[in-house]
Amino acid sequence: MKLSVLMPVYNERATIEEIVRRVQAVPIEKEIVVVDNCSDDGTRAILSGWVADGLASWAHQSTLEGAVTGGLRIHFQKENRGKGASVRRALNLARGEWVIVQDADLEYDPRDYVKLLAVAEKARRPLAVFGTRLGRGTLARKNQPRTSFFFGRVGLSIVFRLLFARPLSDVATCYKLMPRHLAQSLTLQGDGFDLDFEIAARLVRRGVPIREVPISYVPRDASQGKKIRVVRDGLRAAWTLLKYRLV
Repeated sequence: MKLSVLMPVYNERATIEEIVRRVQAVPIEKEIVVVDNCSDDGTRAILSGWVADGLASWAHQSTLEGAVTGGLRIHFQKENRGKGASVRRALNLARGEWVIVQDADLEYDPRDYVKLLAVAEKARRPLAVFGTRLGRGTLARKNQPRTSFFFGRVGLSIVFRLLFARPLSDVATCYKLMPRHLAQSLTLQGDGFDLDFEIAARLVRRGVPIREVPISYVPRDASQGKKIRVVRDGLRAAWTLLKYRLV
């Protein structure tokens, strides 16, 4: 299988059906590993309904059963430990050659998988390909409102560049494509949004090249269900970068 799409979910009833449809429409051989992080808004009922209707399988079932249901596999977390814990669980269940994380909202466009994968497969050695929302002069950057979320993304990328001497423009991006065996070898530990920063830091410490490719991005805000909190999660992200620079 070419690609495993790791989809952590928490209370995304309004968007889960549309984002899964969009991912399924991407013309790449893939599986979607949905890990629900104890949703209580009706999301779990939707996911359970897909399994009952034969549109998905439980993630622990066999490869054959997963193939029959179109590669949509679902796992329910037993306790709410955060997005990072759901991503790590999905990674452990993944079977594809490559992996990428897909948020269950509609901020990112799954059609961008194609160009990220094209860059990765042309490389002569294993590398990670990040989809940047902050490349200078790009449409995605121009279209983002200058909110605290935007300046937080920019600020954390500056911190990353200062600590790790790598010219990344968007360390916080959700789209981090890499070989599955590489991702699984990173021994990731983060349970929350800090996992994105741990991944980048561990890749640099491992000496893995990172390429950036501009992607589409339509941001939402807290009133639309955005769960990141600028101050709390920003401080945790900065601490994560510092920690993995020193250890």
